[in-house]
Amino acid sequence: MANNQTVHSNSDDPKTPLLPLQESIHRSQSFNSPLDGPKTSRSMLAVLVWVFSWWLTEAVPMPITSMAPLFLFPLFGIASADDVAKTYMDDVVALVLGSFILALAVEHYDIHKRLALNITLMFCGDPLNPPLLLLGICGTTAFVSMWMHNTAAAVIMMPVATGILQRFPTGAGQSETVNNFSKAVVLGVIYGAGIGGMSTLTGTGVNLILVGMWKSYFPEAEPISFATWSFFGVPLALLMFITLWGILCLFYCSKASGNALSEYLDKTHIKRELEMLGPMSFAEKMVLAVFSSLVVLWMTRSITDDVPGWGDLFQGRVGDGTVSVMMATLLFIIPSKKGKGEKLMDWNKCKKLPWSIVLLLGAGFAIAEGVRTSGLAQILSSYLDFLENIPYIAIAPAVCLISGIITEFTSNNATTTLVVPLLIQVAETMHIHPLFLMVPGAIGAQFAFLLPTSTPSNIVGFTTGRIEIKDMIKTGFPLKIIGIGIVTVLMPTLGALVFQTNGQLPTPESPVHWSN
Repeated sequence: MANNQTVHSNSDDPKTPLLPLQESIHRSQSFNSPLDGPKTSRSMLAVLVWVFSWWLTEAVPMPITSMAPLFLFPLFGIASADDVAKTYMDDVVALVLGSFILALAVEHYDIHKRLALNITLMFCGDPLNPPLLLLGICGTTAFVSMWMHNTAAAVIMMPVATGILQRFPTGAGQSETVNNFSKAVVLGVIYGAGIGGMSTLTGTGVNLILVGMWKSYFPEAEPISFATWSFFGVPLALLMFITLWGILCLFYCSKASGNALSEYLDKTHIKRELEMLGPMSFAEKMVLAVFSSLVVLWMTRSITDDVPGWGDLFQGRVGDGTVSVMMATLLFIIPSKKGKGEKLMDWNKCKKLPWSIVLLLGAGFAIAEGVRTSGLAQILSSYLDFLENIPYIAIAPAVCLISGIITEFTSNNATTTLVVPLLIQVAETMHIHPLFLMVPGAIGAQFAFLLPTSTPSNIVGFTTGRIEIKDMIKTGFPLKIIGIGIVTVLMPTLGALVFQTNGQLPTPESPVHWSN
């Protein structure tokens, strides 16, 4: 119980971790390895190995693995059942649930398809300009991915992209030019979805995990709002997107290929699909209005210190998740005018809610809290004391690269969950603002560009049969390297301004948080 916990700290040594102990035995010696530490840190290490082994091998379904902390933490004495359960539902998870319901509404009424076809028609060019058309397809995917999960954006946009490619001949009759353009389109969709997701909190679970960990470790610090992240994420994603487009044009899609492609692809096919959708219905307009209002509310809840957002009217009691759920609720109230008593959304339309991602987010928060409160993070970070004398310009790309390598073999969310708590301890050792390492670590976890299994959106593209692993490596490797360089430059410049990292260093909350 919390009242029975005995906590020992050494104020003379700032590197000595505060560890929750189940025994009332004073441990004065320093720990040389996790196996020499207190029982809670050893238990947490065992749980980490257990959960990540299941995530990596998929020995059991990932959503079931994500629920494992709910029974492992109490059984191993890491946290009480109530405490670990609370991490599975907070404002960040509410943000995900609300945005997913809105994304399902957008998908149900084919608003995404209408948007994609209109933008593609705009960029097609006359005569056909392949690089410009590729820009339109990739740009539309990135834009859609800003407001929904990467995988959902890839699943939605891939049929639109392959629908355009269906006019091309297949097999032996396909020329090298046509084959290369097809590869560029598929690669552009899967990578565009990943890059677009970096720009907003709702675009990917990684950003949500980062924000959740920041709030958990530093509850007294200014939280990272939707608007705050966008001020950093949008420029980052824009630079990454330009890089992606340039690489695809260089390797697969030259302007000279227009003559060969124009024989099969023109505006007629796109216009025909657009006409089949017909004019926008009342339901589509209302869903679009609710969605647009949500984005505006997200962006204006908290603006700057000098220009407070509407959130100040509620003394900081509302969060981005509050708005997300509120606007999603409106979809169940506003009539669709398609049938008597029919609303824009009903619960049957929500059966496709990706509960697996919600559970994965909850597991990420639980593991991060467990690593912190068990003392495991402090013990593991003690091996990284040598980083204290390394300049940031060298450590930032290394952090991003390490995350970028790990994420090729496990999920982006799992990589973030593993790496970010350690980076917080490293930042404390280096006496720098934690976000200087947390953000590159989280962004690097999204650079899953090399293998089909790195992220579900890559699998969506790979299963089309139009790309091979060598195509992903050919495009993904330079994209990853240049991306690391972009993050390294942006974080200490734009990031320092947006996240206000040049002020007083935030103090992490005492690890004694969970009762055992």
